[in-house]
Amino acid sequence: MMIRMLAALVAASLLAAPVAAEAQPKARGAATYKAPRLPGTRQPDLNGVWQVMNTAGWDIEPHGARAALQLRPGPYVPLPAKDVLALGAVGAVPAGAGIVEGGEIPYTDEARKLRDENRAHYLERDPEVKCYLPGVPRANYMHLPFQIFQAGDSMIIAYEYAGALRNILFKDPGPPPVDSWMGQSVARWEGDTLVVKVSGMNDRTWFDRAGNHHSDQMTVEERWTLTGPTTLRYEATITDPATFTRPWKMSFNLYKRQGEDARLGQFKCVEFVEELMYGDLRKVPLK
Repeated sequence: MMIRMLAALVAASLLAAPVAAEAQPKARGAATYKAPRLPGTRQPDLNGVWQVMNTAGWDIEPHGARAALQLRPGPYVPLPAKDVLALGAVGAVPAGAGIVEGGEIPYTDEARKLRDENRAHYLERDPEVKCYLPGVPRANYMHLPFQIFQAGDSMIIAYEYAGALRNILFKDPGPPPVDSWMGQSVARWEGDTLVVKVSGMNDRTWFDRAGNHHSDQMTVEERWTLTGPTTLRYEATITDPATFTRPWKMSFNLYKRQGEDARLGQFKCVEFVEELMYGDLRKVPLK
């Protein structure tokens, strides 16, 4: 009796499977998230503290784990550079699937050579090591969180790293008067997606710790879309004809911090690198 009942259940499930499979795409398409509105407006409410859960800060391209960001030739395999050897596993690079759509950044031949040189001289060249402002888009996927303050047609993004700040403008003031580390951000709404065009950035910021770089001709078009109560989809199209053969895109999820974690700490790191930057100017340099 039990065997006959089990057989009937299996047969019923097999008959129902094709129907369920056909219905699944329709169900996914219908389940579009409707974000809560900012009070008094029709805009999605993006307020909150957000942070990535990926390893793009180390390298935005797909990468395996490796012993260090800066390596030197070893007798059998590359080994950590002398200056980072004492960090051991703390200085190692975790693996990551990358955030570059298509997997590879479309560098020109000359720009790719510079990227490789940057990797070989990471400790000397990475602006993060010296606590320079991270630029856009790098600020959005570093290991530290950031907070969006939104009120009608006003928006500020505050980053924990180095106290970086972006004023998101909803009225275009025209071309940026000068290049800067964080550039000029001009925004508009496309439905429930916040679209931000960032221009006027200098060429001194990197995309990550792996030496990926750009020129001062770079522009970035960001797209911010809430896809769930605590999930914010970020997409950025990078255009820089001096460095890349074509525009390319990165995309990833940001996650909203909850409870007592929903606040920024302080990481104004300039004072932490004073010895690195100016220690050789001491009357008697430290050994």
